[in-house]
Amino acid sequence: MKLADRVAQLKPSATLSVSAKAQELRAAGREIFSLSVGETDFPTPAYICKAAQDAIDAGFTRYTPVPGIPELRLAAAGYFNRHYGIAAEADHIIISNGGKHCLYNVCQALLNPGDHVLIPAPYWVSYPPMVELAAAKPVIISTAPERNFKVSPTDLEKSLTPKTRLLLLNSPSNPTGSCYGKEELDAIAEWAVARGVTVIADEIYDQLVYGDTPALSLCAWWQKHPENFVIVNGVAKTFAMTGWRVGYTLGHPDLIRAMSRLQGQSTSNICSVSQKAAVAALNGHMDTVEEMRVAFERRSALAMEIVSAWPDVLCPRPRGAFYIFPDVHRHYGARFSDSTSLCTLLLSEVGVALVPGAAFGDDRCIRISYAVSDDALIKALHLVEKVLLG
Repeated sequence: MKLADRVAQLKPSATLSVSAKAQELRAAGREIFSLSVGETDFPTPAYICKAAQDAIDAGFTRYTPVPGIPELRLAAAGYFNRHYGIAAEADHIIISNGGKHCLYNVCQALLNPGDHVLIPAPYWVSYPPMVELAAAKPVIISTAPERNFKVSPTDLEKSLTPKTRLLLLNSPSNPTGSCYGKEELDAIAEWAVARGVTVIADEIYDQLVYGDTPALSLCAWWQKHPENFVIVNGVAKTFAMTGWRVGYTLGHPDLIRAMSRLQGQSTSNICSVSQKAAVAALNGHMDTVEEMRVAFERRSALAMEIVSAWPDVLCPRPRGAFYIFPDVHRHYGARFSDSTSLCTLLLSEVGVALVPGAAFGDDRCIRISYAVSDDALIKALHLVEKVLLG
């Protein structure tokens, strides 16, 4: 069978591949410490699960409107209004099958063949493939750990071409945990408006921020310039609902209608029961979110205490999400020559699953998730240290 070129050239998700390998080894009886997966170790809050059970009991198991049930679109708009003081409405929102589906649909709706998309690296592993699947070109902008892996308008300007259409910006960042401050976001937003570039803001980790870092969003810029900003979020990280697959996009009504047409010919509506659960999440209290945030802040400090003691390793302190992204390239040598061979060795030799930085566009680094128990985190990091420094 001859497959389409777009499929043949598509690489599997590195994070999902590592997670699958770790599960395979665990099933074979190995003790595995998985610091690779991008989901919390907390259960979905009980009140959200109850809303889903109530929906099932009420027989809410039929097709729903393609862009989402009205009450969920309203709840998602209300999330932005409540947390960031804007005036979004239901017709500014579409509900999709997780944040990844939102991003994919945005790219499909906005990009034409040959368009350029600016992507700061390190980036989430799926950004470049999504752009390529829209027949557009990812333009990667390298960043440095010394600058907390962030870009400035000057960096963006250097990569600007007449074909530049979009900028994909992720804050808090997966994989680095870095967060842009308000002045930094405003500077990038001003640059984008002046250059006619549309910013896709991936804000899936917006509530998981630490220290004096505030939760920030570009949605206020969307309200002023709706044709230049698209905001993507979801319930996966904030409410420990990764498997429920609910994401939402805030955008110009024309974009929302276009995404709805696209979704109507691909997946139609997302799971009806998950939508009811998401309504409960977005309209409910934030107590459990705060409990998770506090736990992640503690684990972040714990991870940094260990990793910062490793010689010749540079690791910016994360300000959000639940990852650290240490630069370990000074330890490359005969036993492991890059991030992939290091992660392969860690999994086979000491049973620690990490994701190589090469998957995120920076081979100097490795991604470590601290969405695990304190004990597991401590044990795993000391095993990494043993291999890295051994």
